[in-house]
Amino acid sequence: MTLIIDRRALLATAAFGLGGLMLPGGALAAQAIGGLTGFTHNVASGEPAPDSMLLWTRFVPASGGAVKLRAEIASDTEFTKIISGGEMVTGPWRDYTAKITLGGLTPGSRYYYRFIAPDGTISPAGKTKTLPAGKVAKFNIAIFSCSNLGFGFFNAYAHAAARDDLDLALHMGDYIYEYAPGGYDAGPEFSKKIRPESEIISLADYRLRYASYRADPDLQALHASAPMIVIQDDHESTNDAWEGGAQNHQNNEGDWSVRKNAALQVWREWMPIGEAPWQSYPIGDLATYYRTDTRTIARSQPPELTGALSSSDIAKALAEFRDGAWMDNAATMLGSEQENWLYRGFARDQAVWTLLGVGTNMGYGFTPESAISWISPDADKRAVAYVSRGIAATKAKLPFNMDNWGGYPKARARLLAAAQRAQSNLIVLTGDSHNGWAFDLPGERGFAGVEFGGHSVTSPGFEQATGRTDPQKVAREMVAASPDEMRWMDASNRGYMLLSLTPQSATNEWIFMDTVKAKSLATKPPHRMTVRAGRNKLEAI
Repeated sequence: MTLIIDRRALLATAAFGLGGLMLPGGALAAQAIGGLTGFTHNVASGEPAPDSMLLWTRFVPASGGAVKLRAEIASDTEFTKIISGGEMVTGPWRDYTAKITLGGLTPGSRYYYRFIAPDGTISPAGKTKTLPAGKVAKFNIAIFSCSNLGFGFFNAYAHAAARDDLDLALHMGDYIYEYAPGGYDAGPEFSKKIRPESEIISLADYRLRYASYRADPDLQALHASAPMIVIQDDHESTNDAWEGGAQNHQNNEGDWSVRKNAALQVWREWMPIGEAPWQSYPIGDLATYYRTDTRTIARSQPPELTGALSSSDIAKALAEFRDGAWMDNAATMLGSEQENWLYRGFARDQAVWTLLGVGTNMGYGFTPESAISWISPDADKRAVAYVSRGIAATKAKLPFNMDNWGGYPKARARLLAAAQRAQSNLIVLTGDSHNGWAFDLPGERGFAGVEFGGHSVTSPGFEQATGRTDPQKVAREMVAASPDEMRWMDASNRGYMLLSLTPQSATNEWIFMDTVKAKSLATKPPHRMTVRAGRNKLEAI
């Protein structure tokens, strides 16, 4: 069934009393919204391999206790040809979510799967596809990021779910947002769907937030149509997170490690993801995709421009920052263990394409002085401060964003050097910024790879602050201010990317939804760019 959460359903949990709400993780609060039982959130698949697949569902028994579920995977929609199956016990300790990995599958094959409860109840059926092996002529990947339920409809998910040419979906992070309704959204029309009605901090909070997001029918449809590999960015925990804290974690919100661990636990419960913190996925001889963690496991605290900008001599302070703190060799996105794993993977990878999934932009962007004229008169003060800070940074030859790879230049250089040593055809896939981007990434000699930066599913981009300023003007001036790396930008659209790989080239299409304010599958004309194998340099189409 499709779960729709409303205020009356939430209040119905009061029937269980405070004791239920105070169970570990507030299990009953998340479990029994409106007394709902059974398969509450459809199905999903992930962690694809040539011969196996992880299957996900959530089942709440009427008893409220433990339950054993059976999974089946078949080669036909009628489930007359069962290929593999397995069982798992779930219960309130994991919010009744279940993940079963089934093997014995054939590479590059379409399968159908379902779960069966002890009472004979059958879940909705999902569709999935194993990764190919050997020679691969073509492979299509849909890429998503920044899906804030409070800003509109998930039309990008619906559009992708309706396709019949997808082999895989990737989500680059910010799958949920942590804010209270009214904190960062388009207003009550959309934020009324979000639970709980407060910023999420505890285990119970995170579980209920995922429950409200995963109730969305378009998100359910996407998960049921193709395997998805997910990574985290910051809003899976809270804004601008790093190993030891976050911009949106305050002293009165408890210990950061408790909140971070709760967020990580619930992400693993509700996502079709394995337990390994990072992983690689072979796509035959065509590509290898590397799933990373660049946010909460080992990321060091990003450098701050605040001190320099408050100096009596800003230009001098920024120059000292650029030549000092900004160049810290110890600063890391990945941590040394993950860096070494990744670089070893690059060195032994024999596939044509090396696909690297990281949460934030790797290419450097710079803010032109004219940007202050873009800002709408009624723009948020934070937007004005952000642009002003970017202009000052650019004058000092610093990228405008220290929370992405712009704050970690030595770590970025190490990664790109490793890819260049391995002679990789590197494609970096990113999200986070809400806007579309394309970068050529410089190495020690020439270019080391390219970046396709994904625009958001719903979260607003530059257009939220620039108001009536022509978004094409914004994009032109941003690209002109960033000539070394930035090759293209989109400043106003929502949607997703479609990456099509062949042995000769990789073509990325930025698909722009017509709107997120109403249900619609309509799209605007897309933008496409390509990179040819052996070139590591973007070309317009």
